[in-house]
Amino acid sequence: MANNGTSSVRKVIRRLGSFSLVGAVAFVVDITIFNVLASTVLDTHPITAKVISVACATTVSWLGSRYLTFRASRGRSVRSETLLFALTNLIGLLLATGCLYVSHYLLGFTSQFADNISGNVVGVAAGNVFRYFAYRYVVFTTAEERAARTALKQNV
Repeated sequence: MANNGTSSVRKVIRRLGSFSLVGAVAFVVDITIFNVLASTVLDTHPITAKVISVACATTVSWLGSRYLTFRASRGRSVRSETLLFALTNLIGLLLATGCLYVSHYLLGFTSQFADNISGNVVGVAAGNVFRYFAYRYVVFTTAEERAARTALKQNV
């Protein structure tokens, strides 16, 4: 029989694996839409292309996070959860577009390859680290987890 510590580690590993799978699918959606838009109708507007691609990927991510990764720890109304998820992803979008903006407009790296590295590698990586912790500890939490955190804060 596994002890509670081992069980907790397995739960975290499963959650990280599921988060990574959902993230990988959303990442493919993001990169595909970004590259299609940035090489066609929005070829002179990489930021607009990135905003649209992230909005589509965010929808995929919300569905995967809600119904797969964090299905056991949902404790908010759909409305509250969706609002927090959207705000979290807005910050993730700002991280990705901020990296793209610095690279493209401030540093002058204007090739599509450079835009992909800054927006889809550096920016997405930074956003994913932020999003995982925000989803786990803010968006997808049960009432019991929130109460325990509140009690802990009051005892400090």
